[in-house]
Amino acid sequence: MPPTPQPEPLASRELSFSREINVPREKLFRAWTDPKLVVQWFTPAPWRTTKAELDVRPGGQSFIVMEGPNGEVIPNRGIYLEVAPNEKLVFTDAFVRAWEPSNKAFIVATVTFDDLGGGKTRYTARVQHWNVADTKVHEQMGFYAGWGVATDQLAALAAKL
Repeated sequence: MPPTPQPEPLASRELSFSREINVPREKLFRAWTDPKLVVQWFTPAPWRTTKAELDVRPGGQSFIVMEGPNGEVIPNRGIYLEVAPNEKLVFTDAFVRAWEPSNKAFIVATVTFDDLGGGKTRYTARVQHWNVADTKVHEQMGFYAGWGVATDQLAALAAKL
């Protein structure tokens, strides 16, 4: 029997950033988990989020549709792996519903909301990929710029809640 291939080091398959946001974590978590709010902040312009269906619980389904300025439509299906209210969300596109595998797993994302006191939150987004090639593709797609703008939009919306 051939040896099982070992994955590439996790550090080479991860993209992440962290930011201090002057909004309580409860509001940020709500903006991540309320479909009516997700469609308002999730996608950087000129893209927009046109649909968000969220069953926010471990094993619950997520379905978010993003549309581009040239008619592009990108449906994103996944499930939640872990949900700790006001603290952490872990989700993946490896499954599309229940435990039905997707055609191609791309990410496992972990979003954390650490209370810094005084209404401030350390917001961290960590996105892990199955291989280095997918990590590079995601970075070239504009991970840092896109998630950065989306985080600005998240913070602005959450501040109004």
